[in-house]
Amino acid sequence: MTVNLDSAYWLGLVASVVLPVLVGLVTTKVTHAGWKAVLLLALSTVNGFIVEYAGPHDAGYSVGTAAVLALVSFGTGVLAHFGLWKPTGVSGKAQDSFVKAA
Repeated sequence: MTVNLDSAYWLGLVASVVLPVLVGLVTTKVTHAGWKAVLLLALSTVNGFIVEYAGPHDAGYSVGTAAVLALVSFGTGVLAHFGLWKPTGVSGKAQDSFVKAA
Protein backbone atom coordinates (compact mmCIF):
# COMPACT_ATOMS: atom_id res chain seq x y z
CA MET A 1 0.00 0.00 0.00
CA THR A 2 1.39 3.40 -0.99
CA VAL A 3 0.45 6.68 0.66
CA ASN A 4 0.71 9.65 -1.67
CA LEU A 5 -0.08 12.95 0.04
CA ASP A 6 0.64 16.34 -1.43
CA SER A 7 3.27 18.45 0.35
CA ALA A 8 0.55 20.88 1.48
CA TYR A 9 -0.95 18.16 3.68
CA TRP A 10 2.44 17.32 5.22
CA LEU A 11 3.13 21.00 5.93
CA GLY A 12 -0.32 21.29 7.49
CA LEU A 13 0.44 18.33 9.74
CA VAL A 14 3.74 19.87 10.86
CA ALA A 15 1.96 23.16 11.52
CA SER A 16 -0.62 21.30 13.62
CA VAL A 17 2.13 19.94 15.85
CA VAL A 18 3.70 23.41 16.25
CA LEU A 19 0.43 25.32 16.87
CA PRO A 20 0.32 24.58 20.64
CA VAL A 21 3.76 26.16 21.04
CA LEU A 22 2.53 29.20 19.09
CA VAL A 23 -0.46 29.44 21.44
CA GLY A 24 1.98 29.29 24.35
CA LEU A 25 4.02 32.11 22.85
CA VAL A 26 1.06 34.48 22.61
CA THR A 27 -0.55 33.64 25.97
CA THR A 28 0.60 33.64 29.58
CA LYS A 29 0.36 31.02 32.30
CA VAL A 30 -2.55 32.90 33.87
CA THR A 31 -4.58 32.84 30.64
CA HIS A 32 -7.61 30.61 31.15
CA ALA A 33 -7.22 27.19 29.54
CA GLY A 34 -10.53 27.70 27.74
CA TRP A 35 -9.18 30.76 25.94
CA LYS A 36 -6.07 28.82 24.94
CA ALA A 37 -8.27 26.05 23.55
CA VAL A 38 -10.37 28.55 21.59
CA LEU A 39 -7.20 30.12 20.17
CA LEU A 40 -5.86 26.69 19.21
CA LEU A 41 -9.20 25.87 17.55
CA ALA A 42 -9.14 29.15 15.61
CA LEU A 43 -5.57 28.60 14.42
CA SER A 44 -6.38 24.99 13.54
CA THR A 45 -9.36 26.14 11.50
CA VAL A 46 -7.21 28.61 9.60
CA ASN A 47 -4.64 25.86 9.06
CA GLY A 48 -7.26 23.45 7.71
CA PHE A 49 -8.67 25.95 5.24
CA ILE A 50 -5.21 27.05 4.07
CA VAL A 51 -4.12 23.45 3.53
CA GLU A 52 -7.26 22.70 1.52
CA TYR A 53 -6.75 25.86 -0.51
CA ALA A 54 -3.09 24.99 -1.20
CA GLY A 55 -3.72 21.31 -1.93
CA PRO A 56 -4.38 19.75 -5.33
CA HIS A 57 -7.99 20.21 -6.50
CA ASP A 58 -9.01 17.94 -9.32
CA ALA A 59 -12.60 18.08 -8.06
CA GLY A 60 -12.41 21.69 -6.84
CA TYR A 61 -12.12 23.33 -3.44
CA SER A 62 -14.15 21.57 -0.75
CA VAL A 63 -15.33 23.33 2.39
CA GLY A 64 -16.17 19.92 3.86
CA THR A 65 -12.62 18.70 3.35
CA ALA A 66 -11.30 21.94 4.84
CA ALA A 67 -13.51 21.41 7.91
CA VAL A 68 -12.24 17.85 8.33
CA LEU A 69 -8.66 19.07 7.98
CA ALA A 70 -9.37 21.72 10.64
CA LEU A 71 -10.67 19.05 13.04
CA VAL A 72 -7.66 16.84 12.37
CA SER A 73 -5.38 19.83 12.93
CA PHE A 74 -7.09 20.64 16.24
CA GLY A 75 -6.92 17.02 17.41
CA THR A 76 -3.27 16.77 16.43
CA GLY A 77 -2.51 20.03 18.24
CA VAL A 78 -4.21 18.87 21.45
CA LEU A 79 -2.42 15.52 21.31
CA ALA A 80 0.91 17.22 20.62
CA HIS A 81 0.39 19.59 23.53
CA PHE A 82 -0.42 16.92 26.11
CA GLY A 83 1.77 14.18 24.66
CA LEU A 84 4.89 16.05 23.58
CA TRP A 85 5.15 19.73 24.47
CA LYS A 86 3.79 19.78 28.03
CA PRO A 87 5.74 16.72 29.37
CA THR A 88 9.00 18.00 27.88
CA GLY A 89 8.54 21.49 29.34
CA VAL A 90 8.43 23.26 25.99
CA SER A 91 4.95 24.67 26.72
CA GLY A 92 6.11 26.31 29.95
CA LYS A 93 9.23 27.72 28.34
CA ALA A 94 7.18 29.14 25.45
CA GLN A 95 4.87 30.91 27.88
CA ASP A 96 7.81 32.27 29.89
CA SER A 97 9.67 33.51 26.82
CA PHE A 98 7.93 36.89 26.64
CA VAL A 99 7.51 37.40 30.38
CA LYS A 100 10.02 39.86 31.79
CA ALA A 101 11.22 39.56 35.36
CA ALA A 102 10.41 42.55 37.49
